[in-house]
Amino acid sequence: MNHWPNGVQKRFYETLDSTMAEAARCADELTGPTWFHALEQTAGRGRRGRDWVQPTGNFSATLIWRPEGTIETRALRSFVASLALRDAFVAATGRTGDLALKWPNDVLLSGGKVAGILLESIGDHLAIGFGVNLVAAPPAQDVEPGAVRPVSLSSATGMTISPADFLNLLAPAFARWEQQFTTYGFAGIRQEWLSHAARLGEVITARTANSETTGTFETVDEQGALVLKAADGRHHIAAADVFFHSGS
Repeated sequence: MNHWPNGVQKRFYETLDSTMAEAARCADELTGPTWFHALEQTAGRGRRGRDWVQPTGNFSATLIWRPEGTIETRALRSFVASLALRDAFVAATGRTGDLALKWPNDVLLSGGKVAGILLESIGDHLAIGFGVNLVAAPPAQDVEPGAVRPVSLSSATGMTISPADFLNLLAPAFARWEQQFTTYGFAGIRQEWLSHAARLGEVITARTANSETTGTFETVDEQGALVLKAADGRHHIAAADVFFHSGS
């Protein structure tokens, strides 16, 4: 069922500083969408410049291409990527009930963070980096206080899959959701994402460098912003780190 998507290229490396960095270096020579996949990264990055450590057996890859549409539309690919990751996990494990999507860029398994997504514009290209804890997760003390605990696919399910096999599930899943996005727009993507959203209807906190908002997670709006209903009204938050409340 999961055939490599037509017209999409793949470059494999044993070791790289970062798949995102390599994609940026090669962007101008590419003739179509291309996946950069490395078994080892020596300088991986997460959101807001954080380090992304990749133990042997975990998954790191970057997809880069020239998308149509505005810069604002590009950012909505985080939802496309999240749905593709969820489909890849379902295909790998057959499990659905313990997977959830955390705004803006994380996938949760059994309540813990198993995968993260990073979007960057590189000239007229968009690069999406994927990091997945297939066999190992960072220790809890290495993550920000209050952040969701890290988990690995192996620790949460007892199942293992190679990075190469995971890419062969992820790439066609992304192609399917990207085709829906480019054909029908964001509305269907948004509804599907919301059907798997973590803590929808519950009280959460969105934190930026300069502010913090706590309120009920009502929805994601048509521009992909988080909508919180707080004591002082409704807030539409375009970018933030989200923290859950224990016991909520």
